[in-house]
Amino acid sequence: MSIEDANPTTETPETSADEAKIRVEGVRKVFGRIVALDDIDLEIESNQIFALIGDNGAGKSTLMNILSGVHEPTAGQVYYDGDPVQFNNPSDARDRGIETVYQDLALMNDLDVATNIFMGSFPTRSLGPLKLIDWGETYDLAERIIQEKLDRDLNLETEVEFFSGGERQLIAVGRALAFDPDVIILDEPTSALSVDATNLVHETLRNLREQGLTIIIVSHSMEDVLDLADQIGILYHGELVEVTTPDDADLETLTNLIVTGQRGD
Repeated sequence: MSIEDANPTTETPETSADEAKIRVEGVRKVFGRIVALDDIDLEIESNQIFALIGDNGAGKSTLMNILSGVHEPTAGQVYYDGDPVQFNNPSDARDRGIETVYQDLALMNDLDVATNIFMGSFPTRSLGPLKLIDWGETYDLAERIIQEKLDRDLNLETEVEFFSGGERQLIAVGRALAFDPDVIILDEPTSALSVDATNLVHETLRNLREQGLTIIIVSHSMEDVLDLADQIGILYHGELVEVTTPDDADLETLTNLIVTGQRGD
């Protein structure tokens, strides 16, 4: 059984060369009297690392939650592979090929790597009318994810509490990969990590991009964003004020955009 067989997803059409993987048109999100997002237009191309940055309350998490199915937009439309989509919950986004790794990682410290990767989605085998977890397949598939997709060598039978922060982040990414996504959204993927752990995460995300995945990161770390991202979207008071690249923006420029909504140059 393949990873894809163990976790079937809805087939999606191929993206044309000139079609964005995700396109957001006129998206607005209101919570009561609070306008969290206002008329957002955004394109995220396939096979790139796209970073969303902004101050607290700028709308980063709200936009991330719309793309991951946690929130529905008040107005506007999200397109995926050129098709209009409506995500009523995270399962809808998952069925379309979008997985999210949240900042808290949601790992079970007292369970091993393989169990954490397939928690809630274990491969099964039939025993008469019963469906039982196929533990052999679970560990085989987990090994493929860790070694082939993440290019790491972790002991799958070790509880995750014994791994470093960077390795724990990779295990959480591995759990997302178990659903064979096209897009992975990561919330603050290097928060509170050491320099070595941050480099490990960066190397892994670049490797996943080379494998054809589209990566969206939400981050407060502008240094990480400048080192990692292909494109950077800056939110200011619920508005997308600019989309730029590391070649066209330095740390000072990004700081000005975050604080004032303008480049300042």
